[in-house]
Amino acid sequence: MFLIAILTSCHSSKKVTASDPIYGNTENYSSDGPEQEQEIKINGKQRKAIVKEANKWLGTPYKYAGESRNGTDCSGMVMTIYKDVCGIKLPRNSAKQADFCEKIKKKNLRPGDLLFFATGKDKKKVSHVGIYIGDDKMIHASTSRGVVINKITEQYYEKTFISCGKVVK
Repeated sequence: MFLIAILTSCHSSKKVTASDPIYGNTENYSSDGPEQEQEIKINGKQRKAIVKEANKWLGTPYKYAGESRNGTDCSGMVMTIYKDVCGIKLPRNSAKQADFCEKIKKKNLRPGDLLFFATGKDKKKVSHVGIYIGDDKMIHASTSRGVVINKITEQYYEKTFISCGKVVK
């Protein structure tokens, strides 16, 4: 069962149609590759909804490869929130989510943008993601504490920070 969950959770492709209000045209879009990219714009109302939904996940226990409020890892939570709130299917892991996003400067972060960190053995490889909620804070799934809020200015997050981005592809 665990193997099935891992194998099926890595597919991240969404075909877009004219009836899709988020995307707004009939070009096909796949997050697996740059077949035909188009810009997705997250508006202020959606940003607020992303933060509101992320707050509902507080206290959710950490579960590797999880993507529900019964248990989640960092990228599973981000993927599910963006899918449920905006209808956007992000890639399943944090490194691919970083590639999916347009890089922005930390000073330009807005609620709903994503922060990426290298918390694993490879200090140059993205291995963790959080959702920026404003006031130098993010919501993320901690392996030891589950879904929590942390200040992005804490020493650990400053030390492991790689990049931040907004979903625009």
